[in-house]
Amino acid sequence: MRSRSATLARGPARRDKPSAITEPKFEALLDHLRSNRGFDFTGYKRSGLMRRVLKHMQAARIQDFGDYLDYLEVHPEEFTQLFNTILINVTAFFRDEAAWDYLGREVLARIVAGKPADDPIRIWSAGCASGEEAYTLAILASEALGPKAFQQRVKIYATDVDEEALAKARQGCYNVKELQSMPAGLRDRYFEECGDRYVFRNELRRSIIFGRHDLVQDAPISHLDLLVCRNTLMYFNAETQARILARFHFALGESGFLFLGKAEMVIAHASLFSPVDLKHRIFVKMPRSNYRERLLALAQAGDAEAVNHLGRHVRLREVSFDGGVVAQVVVDLNGNLALANERARALFSLSPKDVGRPLQDLELCYRPAELRSPIEQAYAERRAVKLTGIERRFPGGDIQYLDVQVLPLGENGGNLLGVSITFDDVTHLLRLQADLQRATHELGTSYEELQSTHEELETTNEELQSTNEELETTNEELQSTNEELETMNEELQSTNEELQTTNDELHGRGAELHKVNAFLRSILASLRSAVVVVDRQLSVQIWNHRAEDLWGLRADEVHERSLLTLDIGLPIDRLPLAAFLAGKAEYEEIVLAATDRRGRAIHCHITCTPFLGPEGDRVGVILVMEETRP
Repeated sequence: MRSRSATLARGPARRDKPSAITEPKFEALLDHLRSNRGFDFTGYKRSGLMRRVLKHMQAARIQDFGDYLDYLEVHPEEFTQLFNTILINVTAFFRDEAAWDYLGREVLARIVAGKPADDPIRIWSAGCASGEEAYTLAILASEALGPKAFQQRVKIYATDVDEEALAKARQGCYNVKELQSMPAGLRDRYFEECGDRYVFRNELRRSIIFGRHDLVQDAPISHLDLLVCRNTLMYFNAETQARILARFHFALGESGFLFLGKAEMVIAHASLFSPVDLKHRIFVKMPRSNYRERLLALAQAGDAEAVNHLGRHVRLREVSFDGGVVAQVVVDLNGNLALANERARALFSLSPKDVGRPLQDLELCYRPAELRSPIEQAYAERRAVKLTGIERRFPGGDIQYLDVQVLPLGENGGNLLGVSITFDDVTHLLRLQADLQRATHELGTSYEELQSTHEELETTNEELQSTNEELETTNEELQSTNEELETMNEELQSTNEELQTTNDELHGRGAELHKVNAFLRSILASLRSAVVVVDRQLSVQIWNHRAEDLWGLRADEVHERSLLTLDIGLPIDRLPLAAFLAGKAEYEEIVLAATDRRGRAIHCHITCTPFLGPEGDRVGVILVMEETRP
């Protein structure tokens, strides 16, 4: 609904641009505005903010940020004009009509249907500018509920940091041009004609509360059913956006809706909001759970799409390893071949039956290089061992050269799991090096001829340099003209540039998130011990594959069930769980007599450690179980 954007007119010469030396002065200016005027611009993107301030400084014929700070201290009235330059309010009734139509038809209808008839409905218009957005919300809510129910149930909180814009919004008075985007029928029902202007109906106006609010500094309004913040987030940097979106998540009630502008997305914050309609930028609040847990829950509930999604994630890991450009095999601690990608299978004639066989039984262990010694060295020194230029001869006489690297694989705690062995074909590289040596020799014999050619090139270069100086003179003139054209075009481009930056950052963070999730799942699946994690109510949160094998219960059978109620052959009541939750114990190892899923008597070695939350408080207990025979 609202866009805060501005561009700065450039001067005729490049010397008007801020240099790296002036940037500390610019930060000092922002600190002054924050400490003396109560508004914090430090969360805004520096590029756009600096352009807007420079535009206003140029109008005042001031080039240096330090000089402008001195000018502000002498002329405090200048702040209002600067503030209006930085915050350019672009708004209209029913701006992006299709999105507002969907909001009224689908979203407000869902909100009304999901609440008892006498429950209040709370809406926040964050960054409301001169009020058009807030009054549009009031019209849609009144259409959905009826005017009488609207007055009784709906509260619309409309906030902004611009006091001048808020003053206009409180009046609710607009001219014909400002109302031209509104259907005539709605205008006549909700506005009263007053001379050449129209005033919003007073009995409905009482349900709208306008006030100053800084999204970065002030506490959010809470228990909301709908939060509207359109084309405002895009002007903040990524860190500030994340803080604001976290506050929005807190502000919304359960299953509350977030309505953003066309230029904004929350892809990198999928743990906070889930899309309802991406085209119209409408999202719903997500409960605080991670991405993997939500997929598992949906899959267990029979959601076919979630099942397919989980399958694609597993397949993605397999395909990424199998499609590696370098031949690679993985050998476990017992010396058995655990994995071999497609290139390794083709290079060494390995079949699927070879996976699981001892490496020493395979030709790969001895040719093209003896691998047992490098593997032992990698284990002993816990570092990568590299063999270079290994020669491999084929029956037809062809020769292949390989660089072999043996890399130990271990857990975060340092426990070794096996080794990864890569075979990089460097035959082409070595041949290129040989060709390069021959070419160098041939070039050495032609040095005198090259030296003569070089002298001719120097003469030609002098002529070109003279021509280049003339071109530079012409280019400066063209550049001056181009800068004038850029001044007119930059305001239109700034929004698109900042949007592109935001999208790039979101995609990068999304990729990092997928990588971290895949890494954590791989670690959990690779553990040889049974791992069980319970929360403070002793409900099972994590139950890995080894726990399934040891106690005979699947993870989906025990998830969110109390550990005390599980029918397994382990005396749970002898575990010091209460002591860990009460903070009386930090670490304890205990061996209990138990019965595994096959009915065999075993000794179970259990390591108990507290499970700490983000603030360092105890939120559960981690149990690591290992089977020992009696």
